[in-house]
Amino acid sequence: MLYFVGTPIGNLKDISLRAISVLKEVDEIACEDTRHSLGLLNAYEIKKPLFSYHKFNEKEAGEKLIEKLKNGKNIALITDAGMPVISDPGNILVNMLIENGLEFTVIPGACAFVSALILSGLDSSRFCFLGFMPQKSSERKDFLEKYKNLDMTLIFYSAPHDIKKDIESIYKVFGDRKAVAVKEITKLHESAEHFSLANGLTKEPKGEYVLLVEGGKEQNLNLNLTEKEHIELYIKQGHDKKEALKLVAKERGVSKSSLYKYTIED
Repeated sequence: MLYFVGTPIGNLKDISLRAISVLKEVDEIACEDTRHSLGLLNAYEIKKPLFSYHKFNEKEAGEKLIEKLKNGKNIALITDAGMPVISDPGNILVNMLIENGLEFTVIPGACAFVSALILSGLDSSRFCFLGFMPQKSSERKDFLEKYKNLDMTLIFYSAPHDIKKDIESIYKVFGDRKAVAVKEITKLHESAEHFSLANGLTKEPKGEYVLLVEGGKEQNLNLNLTEKEHIELYIKQGHDKKEALKLVAKERGVSKSSLYKYTIED
């Protein structure tokens, strides 16, 4: 059996009793960074053979893990923080396990973007997690264009050296919106900075960020029409001139008097 084990994202006490039990019982532990993971494992007196598994050796290391599992080993996979697979190594391994018909399960744990969503105060009824953005400018623009009209909170991960560039890229595609940058989750200096995309962050970037942006609004295609075409559309639908002006004024956010001139015949 292979166990994908969630680990703390900051505070070492945010680990489940089940996770500790599994880590103590398995034969080996695959780690994203063995040196980093030792801090957590030593805190809970867990001493097991460690196996390096990270994004640069996923396929090769995955094949070795598959072989170990076939030989009857029980293995846990952890990353530096949070849930494996979620913007962390593991997705390739999941597919390899399925292809080989091998058993695996999840030991749930902390997840940064879920905690950040709560801390942000933005709409949590519907949201879309997008992870890290592409590095190339052209790819970032194409990536963001796909999601700019989604009417739900959008969530990104961002490194401290990328956060300003990420905010600027989102602003160029989305326009100005409310946003929140959350960092140091569960740690002493946990913070959630509310800002607008147009203004950007007020503080110097430091630490790993979860960047949350309010969703877009459904586009009204009528706004692509000229004022005169917009009024004529409602008149053709059976509305009289007065009602048409009222409807168009509401949709365009202007006064009825400013539209009256478009109803006067040339």
